Parts: sequence; C-alpha cells; structure tokens
Amino acid sequence: MGGRREKAAGAADASVGWTYNMTTRNQALAFAFLGAVSIVFWWHSLVLTLGLALANNAYTHILLILPLSAALIYLDSQHRDSKYGDSKALRIDPQPSPRIGAALLVLALLIGGYARWGMAATVGDVRLSLGMFALVTWWIAAVLFCFGARTFQSFLFPLCFLFLVVPIPEFALNWIVEFLQQQSAVSARIMFRAVGVPVTQDGIMLSIPGLDIEVARECSSIRSSLMLVVTTMVLAHLFLRSWWRKALLVVAAIPLSVAKNGLRIFTIVELATRVDPGFLSGKLHHNGGIVFLGIGVFAVVVLLWILRRTEFRMQLRHPAPFLNR
Repeated sequence: MGGRREKAAGAADASVGWTYNMTTRNQALAFAFLGAVSIVFWWHSLVLTLGLALANNAYTHILLILPLSAALIYLDSQHRDSKYGDSKALRIDPQPSPRIGAALLVLALLIGGYARWGMAATVGDVRLSLGMFALVTWWIAAVLFCFGARTFQSFLFPLCFLFLVVPIPEFALNWIVEFLQQQSAVSARIMFRAVGVPVTQDGIMLSIPGLDIEVARECSSIRSSLMLVVTTMVLAHLFLRSWWRKALLVVAAIPLSVAKNGLRIFTIVELATRVDPGFLSGKLHHNGGIVFLGIGVFAVVVLLWILRRTEFRMQLRHPAPFLNR
C-alpha cells in the first residue's frame, strides 16, 4: 500500500510539473508573439527614436533604458527565486489577466493608430512621443495578458521604467533646458560669491571682472542631467526599500544636476581667468561633462548611503515591514 501511495504521489507531482511547464511555455510563446506584433506595428517609431537617441544629446539616455530594464527584471527575478526557493507557484502567476491585458492592448492599438494616422497636422515629435507611449503600454499589457497581475506587480519598477524610452516632446524639452540654464547660472553665481569673486547675473548671463559668461543651451548639461536622474532611479530601486526614501533620492538628483553643472561653469571660468584662457574652449569645456557627472553620481551615492543607514536602523527596530522587497 505504501509503495502505491508513493507512486501515486510521484505521478501527481509529475502531472503538476508538466502542467506548469506547459503553462509557462504557452505564456512565453504568447508573449513572444505579442512582442513581435509590437515591433512590426511600431517599427517606424522605434527607428525614429533610435535615430534621435544617436543624433541628439538630449535623448542619449534612451539607449540605456531597454538594457537596464531587462537587467532589473533579471535581478528582481533572481531575488524572488532566492526568497521563495523552489516554490514555482510563488514565482509565476499561473493565472494571466486576459481582461485587463486585452483592454490595455486595445487601448495601445488605438493610441498608436491615432498617433500614426489621426494626428497628421500635429508636430512630428509629439506624434513620435505618443506612438512610443503606446508601444510601452502594449508591452506592459502583454505582460498582464500573458503572465498576470502578480507578475506585473513583481516587476512594477522595471516595467514602468520602460516609459523613459518615450522621447520628451520638444516643447517640454525646451522648458527643461531653460530651467537648467537659469538654475545653473544661479548655482555658479553662488559659487563665485562663496570664493569672493564679484559677480552679477542677468538671466543666463554672468558677469565677473574682465569676463562675461553666457550659459548657452549647449551648456545646460541636459544629457548628463538626464543620465544622473536615470542612474539615481536605478540605484534607489536596487538599494532602498521604503518608497519615500526612493522618492527623496530621485528628487534630490534634480538639484544635484543643477549643482554639478554650476560647478562645471565655475571651474572652467576660474581656470580660464587664473590659469589659461584656453580652458574656455578646451576639452574640459566640450568633453568634460563625464567628469562632473561622476561628481554628481558620487554625491548621489553618499546620500544613498545615508538613507540606507537610516533604513537599516529602522529595520533593526521594526523588522516586520521590511520582510518584503
């Protein structure tokens, strides 16, 4: 009798495993099919976005979003696997969400179709942004349709992170650049005054004895600023748990972007006036953004370390709320 029970139990386990594998396979095939459909339907938008990212410094960060999102999904899945061990039922949602997924798929198609054929008189960059927004919505809908709501919740940040591939429309980008120009000029003025250099500011113009400086559009550091924000979002997701600490770190990246650009202006002008005027048109001016981006990332890491320490102390006092990521 004992042998029969063991055989029956083994057969039941094999049946469950076969069902699980078949379900997972069908889900993966359906997801691959929906992904292929998205590439075909939004091919033109994808090509335009890639060209924009390669040609315009303000959109360079787009090149990082898909690889980073894939890496974050992998890391989050590894985290769940280590937490739940071999319990497949806890790692994969066996029940997809076809109604919600289908509704979002239809919505994505409607938005994509409107962006392509219903906005002929609209500016091209707005149409591209709306089209890419529809594409990301389709990808998220495909996850819901194939893998279910629990899988979507498990990978909420990496999936929503994909919306950063949507190109910023020109009117919004102009506002961001103007903001960075104005605030970078303010930041540089504060630094000049801190070291005792007489300085006056008129909009984006700074005047010190013997030199007038214009914080031009090219000096707004839009590329490094967006890179800093993207980097900060990834670091916050990986190393912090409470939502308000994550939000605080990401918000802090904005003034840090302004500060590091003000430091760049201040450094170049001080070197030009005290060492060599060639610094105004040298490599540090044109190619030194990576140096000051590194300084900004360092400042973010320091703030992250402080927030992580406070979070660790809270975890020691109240362990229960921190059991789940």
